[in-house]
Amino acid sequence: MGVWFLLLPPSSSPPQAVKQNPIIAIRENLRETIDFCGLEQKELAHKANISLRSIENYLSDNASIPSADKGVQIAKVLGVTVEYLVTGTDSPIRSHIPLHGIDSEIQQLIRSLKNLPKGKQRIIIKNAINLYEIFKKE
Repeated sequence: MGVWFLLLPPSSSPPQAVKQNPIIAIRENLRETIDFCGLEQKELAHKANISLRSIENYLSDNASIPSADKGVQIAKVLGVTVEYLVTGTDSPIRSHIPLHGIDSEIQQLIRSLKNLPKGKQRIIIKNAINLYEIFKKE
């Protein structure tokens, strides 16, 4: 399966978590992106060549901020920019979604999804994951 990039629409103001605490913002954006990509923490650690302990630390309630080089490695594996992990928005440079090998209907769904507000995206993504888990068992 080809690599594809999650691209969420830029918002007019930074996510609330960024205004309050950048560590919380990074932790939440990282959690959501890992979930969206369907990766396990262990798999992310392996692909990013970072210890599982470090990944767990970035996601814990007492989270620390990854160093710049580790942030870049994580972002590459997840198919997002470091800017997205920090702010929840992407730079204008990432204005496309390469979806090689993905069915055209799914591509259209992703393009439509990126035009919704982040909160509504989360609702749709969580419901899609729940439905997937139900259908996977059939």
